[in-house]
Amino acid sequence: MKNIVSTNVNLIIDMLSVIICTYNRQKYIYNCLRSIANNTLEPTQYEIVLINNNSTDNTEAECNRFCTDYPQVRLNYFVETNQGLSYARNRGIAEAKGEVLVYVDDDAVVNKDYLLTVARFFAAKPDAMAVGGAIYPVYETEEPEWMSVYTKALITAYKDEGSKIVRLRGSKFPSGGNAAYRREVFDRVGLFDTELGRKGTSLISGEEKAVFDKMKKLDMPIYYLPDMILYHIIPPSKLTKEYFDNLTLSIGKSEKLRTLSVSRAAYARRIVEEIVKWVASILLCLGFCLQLSPGKGIKLLQFRFNVSKGLIAG
Repeated sequence: MKNIVSTNVNLIIDMLSVIICTYNRQKYIYNCLRSIANNTLEPTQYEIVLINNNSTDNTEAECNRFCTDYPQVRLNYFVETNQGLSYARNRGIAEAKGEVLVYVDDDAVVNKDYLLTVARFFAAKPDAMAVGGAIYPVYETEEPEWMSVYTKALITAYKDEGSKIVRLRGSKFPSGGNAAYRREVFDRVGLFDTELGRKGTSLISGEEKAVFDKMKKLDMPIYYLPDMILYHIIPPSKLTKEYFDNLTLSIGKSEKLRTLSVSRAAYARRIVEEIVKWVASILLCLGFCLQLSPGKGIKLLQFRFNVSKGLIAG
């Protein structure tokens, strides 16, 4: 196996494993895979581990088309019959052979130096246990007027922590759809919680946040890497009121499940945190009104209301 050598240091790491968990993404999965295949990193230096989580559309056919078009890329295809993103993520860990595990969402594409950037980062920073990158939305329609930087992060997973590599501390953590981990992370903190994570059309989440919380308790360094860029495709269906309400309510439910799995005290602290967030949301709403953008402020309060409802009522 050929090793990946960092440009500026004499450190090496073994092969990368790019894990893609997919469910009914026939429209997007081919372009996602193609963006990886077109990366500057040699195909001998990475593998793609694709976990199909019971798709009922033509996702498998699109994966076969990719294998025909890009025979030089090593794609290992598996079907995970237990429904749920966490089951799929965990299956990826079990099947992957690399030292570094890179999770890429199935409805996204990555920049051409994505894999090389990740490989060089882990080679240069042996203390790093995980890293996440920038996420920019690509709308299939126009961005709605009610979208603010706050709701954009919610709906599109938008993330931009600046132009420098920084360690993520406190409440900051990467997005699960654009994150890479050393394999030993899961040996130390355990796998993704299968009570959390999306299942079919359910929008329950929080499985990656639970892992990052465990990592931070063990002081395992997590970084932000600005050149690790992912472009997230946003269809019109994700901009509807129905999706917004379902997603924000699910965030609250996820936070309740996640914190109660730790302790009742953790759940109580999250309730207090929600009260503080209400104060901040009201102030932000007033600011948007003063800027003559009341729609953005109202949407922010709707977001807060739904999260609180899910957090308390479950």
